[in-house]
Amino acid sequence: MESTEIRGLHVDTSSTVEGGVEDAYGEDRATEDQLVTPWTVSIASGDTLLRDPRHNKGLAFTEKERDAHYLRGLLPPAIMSQELQEKRLVHSIRQYQVPLQRYMALMDLQERNERLFYKLLIDNVEEFLPVVYTPTVGEACQKYGSIFRRPQGLYISLKERGKILEVLKNWHEKSIQVIVVTDGERILGLGDLGCQGMGIPVGKLALYTALGGVRPSACLPITIDVGTNNEELLKDEFYIGLKQRRVVGQDYKDFLHEFMSAVKQNYGEKVLIQFEDFANHNAFDLLSRYRSTHLVFNDDIQGTAAVVLAGIIAALNLILLIDLVMLAGTGIDELIAFEISQQTNAPLEEARKKIWLVDSKAIKPTALIGSAGIGQAFTQEIIESMASIKEKPVILALSNPTPQSECTAEQAYTWSKGRAIFASGSPFDPVEYNGRIYVPGQANNAYIFPGFGLGLVISGAIRVHNEMLLSAAEALAQQVTQENFDKGMIYPPFTNIREISAHIAAKVATKAYELGLATRLPCPKDLVKYAKSCMYSPVYRCYR
Repeated sequence: MESTEIRGLHVDTSSTVEGGVEDAYGEDRATEDQLVTPWTVSIASGDTLLRDPRHNKGLAFTEKERDAHYLRGLLPPAIMSQELQEKRLVHSIRQYQVPLQRYMALMDLQERNERLFYKLLIDNVEEFLPVVYTPTVGEACQKYGSIFRRPQGLYISLKERGKILEVLKNWHEKSIQVIVVTDGERILGLGDLGCQGMGIPVGKLALYTALGGVRPSACLPITIDVGTNNEELLKDEFYIGLKQRRVVGQDYKDFLHEFMSAVKQNYGEKVLIQFEDFANHNAFDLLSRYRSTHLVFNDDIQGTAAVVLAGIIAALNLILLIDLVMLAGTGIDELIAFEISQQTNAPLEEARKKIWLVDSKAIKPTALIGSAGIGQAFTQEIIESMASIKEKPVILALSNPTPQSECTAEQAYTWSKGRAIFASGSPFDPVEYNGRIYVPGQANNAYIFPGFGLGLVISGAIRVHNEMLLSAAEALAQQVTQENFDKGMIYPPFTNIREISAHIAAKVATKAYELGLATRLPCPKDLVKYAKSCMYSPVYRCYR
């Protein structure tokens, strides 16, 4: 055994690295033939605690906590409250002029201090919702390969065919209540982004927690990678997914069926599976195929339908829905027909006849609804024509992101001479027309899906029925005040979103109990109060 003297220190050079630090596990000499086992500790303390985003409090650790958890010297001496930390971070994030930089700053925060991230998002929801979700999340997905730092969810690719159940077991959390899954084929209005679509499930589940109160540890983002038809990504050396064209047909169906079966086997009957940004031809098929065997929900189809219906209920008497016109049908028409049928006791077939699905100009519509992702589809001629027919034309330009919007808020108000009731999928700034300030509403699915999912979770629902979606839409419409409506708003402000989500959750849970689909028995007496009590709070915990 070789040894030497370095300034009086006896060093065993055969088992140390430069500097005299003993390499007890042989890590620096390890090769493929001499493997190293990655050991971890079971109790978070010291540096391990500071690197654990769920428990890290940064400078908010008290003197007592710093002693108990071996944090002395690992933090500056100052102690800073969570409120002061939030104030400092909000100021810091506002310095970024580029939205993607703000997105990355918030994602970094989520990865190092989970509770501070959610507190900041909840307290500043109107400012940062467009950052963590549409429209900024679209750009984040387009550049996901370049900004990728660490996995925030599960990636299940064709390489895992035949062993998806094993992959699910690799996720560190075992008690999952909500899964948001995408195959990346139709990300917002941006098209096929393949594996880089992961930004969507991550963003949606951040809103499930911030807006709906579902605890972060119960949320699982998943991207199904079956390839991509995006030629730019296939040629991109930084693309993080499979570099092959999409698998289609029976191979695709079999792979998705293995996934759905594995999820049910691993997490049980009551886990909510939310399909997100699948291409229409797969989205409708998946929903139809699994709605009777799994707890499934498609936000693009059902969430959009519910939020649109809520806006229409708030803006109109249902009797006026007979003239409703849509530019594209993505399930919206069916839910509105179902609501008309429920309210008027008319057969569903008769209600369907009162809704027209068209691709261009409409005849005497009460409301114009666009969700086809075709920018500027609502022309000046169409809106002026509507305004000549209806005193208060309802114009819902729902497509995301902003460039895909059927018209802007300014166009809607200007071309209708200030008479339009306008809402959009992406946010628009207030508009001044003829000396009056108009506040555009945002027909954002974030009004619906967090509260809807919470309602399913707290009731232990095992299936989703249309009646639950109607209940969610009606609950949202009931939150619109006369003051909101006087400003031309058909949706309430997001500042009160957790209260809104609690009411939606209560209505959804009530319907689940009525339909016999709830498993958490007995039914709580006050479901609104119960929903609030189940909501995750981002306030720091005290440690022993």
